[in-house]
Amino acid sequence: MQKRIIGSLVATSLIMAGCVTINIYFPAAAAEKVADKIIDEVWQLKPDTKPAKPSPENKGEVK
Repeated sequence: MQKRIIGSLVATSLIMAGCVTINIYFPAAAAEKVADKIIDEVWQLKPDTKPAKPSPENKGEVK
């Protein structure tokens, strides 16, 4: 009986520990700056080069 109580306490403790949420605040401006940097690195674009915009005729078309 005592093992069952200890097991229940351990299981309850694990369930409670799994319910803990940690919220971290990221400033929007800093996150956007980092995201832009990552996108530039992935696309390997130079800082003065901008990606080509799609032509208006192709909007909405799926190829």
